[in-house]
Amino acid sequence: MREYVNLNFEEMPKYWYNILADLPFELDPPLDPETNKPISLEKLLRLFPQPLLEQEMSNKRFIKIPEDILEEYAVYRPTLLIRASFLERYLETPAKIYYKYEGISPTGSHKTNTALAQAYYNKISGTKVLYTETGAGQWGSALSYAGLKFGLKVKVFMVRTSYKQKPARKQLMNFFEGEVVPSPSDLTVSGKRYNKNHPGSLGIAISEAMEKVIENEEAKYALGSVLNHVLLHQTIIGLETKKQLEKLGLSPDIIIGCHGGGSNFGGTILPFVTEKLSGKDIKFLACEPESCPTLTKGEYRYDFGDSVGFTPLLKMYTLGKDFIPPEIHAGGLRYHGAAPIISILAKKRLVEAASFKQSETFKAAKIFAKLEGIIPAPESAHAIAGAIEEALKAKKEKKNKIIVFTLSGHGLFDLSAYI
Repeated sequence: MREYVNLNFEEMPKYWYNILADLPFELDPPLDPETNKPISLEKLLRLFPQPLLEQEMSNKRFIKIPEDILEEYAVYRPTLLIRASFLERYLETPAKIYYKYEGISPTGSHKTNTALAQAYYNKISGTKVLYTETGAGQWGSALSYAGLKFGLKVKVFMVRTSYKQKPARKQLMNFFEGEVVPSPSDLTVSGKRYNKNHPGSLGIAISEAMEKVIENEEAKYALGSVLNHVLLHQTIIGLETKKQLEKLGLSPDIIIGCHGGGSNFGGTILPFVTEKLSGKDIKFLACEPESCPTLTKGEYRYDFGDSVGFTPLLKMYTLGKDFIPPEIHAGGLRYHGAAPIISILAKKRLVEAASFKQSETFKAAKIFAKLEGIIPAPESAHAIAGAIEEALKAKKEKKNKIIVFTLSGHGLFDLSAYI
């Protein structure tokens, strides 16, 4: 029998969890590059609406999810926690492997969790237009959908490599009335700095989006990862997972997520971090591409979130704002930096990281798809590769580990990448 755990809507968490309330150390503040001092609220308000900035800086442990957002979440949440029993059998491992499946959201990934929240708070704050960037297109798709739901125009700069590789994502954004252009573009001074055949990067696309926001007083910027409020919204994943494991009477030994900027990984692990801080032996594993190894080979220091230098300086693991990643298919993981929250957890060795080659990642994805019946997004496949590696370690050690990972999105728009 297929083992899975569902929650009904009444059981779904009605609050997001804010890890900043429970960390025994403080994050270094974002700095104003002009003064090298903590950036003023006034400057940040030019980019983000006040409710999101309040969440960004909040020390409240739980933040209530507004009814309008809960109503939209109910379209696809709660999501299932599924036991990968066919994969276990194939690996001949004593470990139990469970995955939290976020691919059933309206645009096929976990990004919708924060897109709906950001669109809602912008709407009630009087924003008319949202500018953003996207790599593989999951974030641009999710924000286009959320913007349509809450009556906002959405304009997306999509990394040129992914724009070429993933035409269906562009079409999905257009379907939900989002406007999308390849980045670098000729629409901004930032974009014009680069050759039209430049493959692009998330850093460049962020610069273009922020430049347009600065020009338009009715516009704000929306980011799909990295910032505290984004990870906050994604904790709905980990909070549901925690309830589902409790229903099974299980306590996880290893929790895994793919890592680009840190949103789905953070959303998965953060509700469990206090257990580790209290002494529980639990492993948090961030899985990233070998070709964009932010946590495994980056430096922990202040850096810009974009390539030009419009963003505040963030204390994080970084490969440098000028890093241009190879044209790998996991476009959502091609980012030079990492969330400050994830970065400090990694620095304090509360989080571990591993990198995987594209070839072994797609091999893991194909095994999973053929056994479990879900084609994963290339980004999510990194978490699968990590779960397989941990399950084989458990086999070698003859230990009955409980392994949980988040399958952050489906790969139905990524079949050309598999080919």
